[in-house]
Amino acid sequence: MTGQRELPAPGTRTIFGHPIGLTNLFGVELWERFSFYGMLTILGYYLYYTAAEGGLGLSKATATGMVGAYGGLVYLSTVLGGWIADRLLGMERTVFYGGVVVMLGHIALAVLPGLSGVGAGLVLVALGSGALKANASSLLGTLYEKGDARADGGFTLFYLGINLGAFAGPLITGLLQTRIGFHYGFGAAAIGMALGLTQYVVFRRNLDGHGRNVPNPLPRKAIAKTAGVFVAVIVVVAAAIALKLVTLANLSQVTTGVIVVASGAYFAIMLTSSKVTGPERVRVRSFIPLFIANAVFWSLFQQIFTVLAVYSDERMNWSIFGWTAPSNWIGSIEPVWIILLSPVFAVLWTKLGNRAPTTPRKFSYGVIGMGVAFLCFVPLAGIEAVPALLIAVILGVFAVSELLLSPIGLSVTTKLAPDAFRAQMMALYFFSVGLGTSMSGVLAKYYDPSREVAYFGILGIVAIVVGVVVFTVSPWISRQMDGVH
Repeated sequence: MTGQRELPAPGTRTIFGHPIGLTNLFGVELWERFSFYGMLTILGYYLYYTAAEGGLGLSKATATGMVGAYGGLVYLSTVLGGWIADRLLGMERTVFYGGVVVMLGHIALAVLPGLSGVGAGLVLVALGSGALKANASSLLGTLYEKGDARADGGFTLFYLGINLGAFAGPLITGLLQTRIGFHYGFGAAAIGMALGLTQYVVFRRNLDGHGRNVPNPLPRKAIAKTAGVFVAVIVVVAAAIALKLVTLANLSQVTTGVIVVASGAYFAIMLTSSKVTGPERVRVRSFIPLFIANAVFWSLFQQIFTVLAVYSDERMNWSIFGWTAPSNWIGSIEPVWIILLSPVFAVLWTKLGNRAPTTPRKFSYGVIGMGVAFLCFVPLAGIEAVPALLIAVILGVFAVSELLLSPIGLSVTTKLAPDAFRAQMMALYFFSVGLGTSMSGVLAKYYDPSREVAYFGILGIVAIVVGVVVFTVSPWISRQMDGVH
């Protein structure tokens, strides 16, 4: 009933009032994020450190651009993972096989030298993470009925698992990198993903069969045509690289353009498909402004791994009681705030139920908060060695903004998704994250320590303006969402 909390069906196994399957997805996502962020926070340093420091000696602009582009490619590949789940394997199996590919990618980074190891490793991790990421979130959505007020709280707890992994990963890989070398850090990421796969297999039964069905099976007669499309894509990519249309220096810009085109195409497919009903089509349209707001948010947030990675290495004082912490630990600060605040937000949204702010307004608050966080860097421009404690406080604003937007975005995407495109709709959500992530690499090229006031100030103001616009049009968005809160 409207305004009341949904109760689990009699006999349904629960934990803290949520479906028991949440624990399995919580665990596999924790270990996947452990490996992902553990690798990502040392990747930039590996690319631009000199050979004497164990790195590959690329320019900082190229290195940060590659990190942003790689993050964008991870989220771009979610569409392939979503397609595999919807047409071939189902969500539950795709999560498992995606984790296997992620593990192989980290192994490649750990054992293969130079750019060959980077290329092989990042391609495998991107493909595997794309398959796992979209489907784990969509699979969680299937555990809740539409309109279940527990869903936002469940996704916030799921987000706690993500950030436990994001906190632990950089701590361990950072210590290994500084003490014995980059490849040991990459190896730790591979071990983390192996642990995640193990627990997923052992507790698979907790999912009670959810996600095993293939909602839109690929007909046998379409297999040859589909294989031809995949081969054509590979040929086009290979040709673009061979002709130097795509280089390491412009990878982030190319990735951004590809995601923009792919996102437009996907919206067009869903809005014109005969498998999408009229009410579903209206809900897909309501997702467009949320998609844009999400991309703006992540274009600032993901600079933790591009601009702020360099900032941490060159502008921060990491001395802690006479001991200097690894600079990549900046990747672990924000997850600490998420870990502390996630239970608070989970309880808040569950208690408020349908009395909570609408999803569009939560999005607007998150984007505005991210803009405010960037403005907080402006007064620090004249400080020679910025204390890590000050940055930790600013990253607390990052965390509050993230909790207002990201887990809510995951939850609302499952509610707005057409039945025939459940996993692929989640992939479209991750396109917006990927667009923001690749943009973080594009924007990183404009960062310079001598122009910090302009850099952080302009981006902060732009984000606040976007958030205010979303707040202003939120009543219209809510009407288009057709009953989804």
